[in-house]
Amino acid sequence: MRALLDTNVLVRHLTGDPASQASRATAFLRGEHELILTDLVLAEMVYVLESFYEVARADIASMARALLALPSIVAGDHGLLLRAVEIYEVDRLDFAEAYLVALAEMSDVKLVASFDRQIDRVKSVQRVEP
Repeated sequence: MRALLDTNVLVRHLTGDPASQASRATAFLRGEHELILTDLVLAEMVYVLESFYEVARADIASMARALLALPSIVAGDHGLLLRAVEIYEVDRLDFAEAYLVALAEMSDVKLVASFDRQIDRVKSVQRVEP
């Protein structure tokens, strides 16, 4: 089966909450499927784990890496998502900004237009303030 993956499946698998859905989510992720993980869903997963479940940043990064390593998970650009997770964890940027920085690094657009000065922590790109 080939399907787009929703955030709630990932969150159930990672948190075990609620248990009945968590076990089904885990079994599904371990199955012989091709599950398409979009960038937006990964970002939402990070947000839910941070805000609702209060999971530590390093743990979220480990969870994201483990998900991206599952044979059933297909992402548009694994390298981009892994780099975004690294920036999120190491440079402590919000995931959306970490994603933008990773995208800037991997493209010919090395500038990020933003008022968020945290982006300045990553020296591989330049922030321009409007």
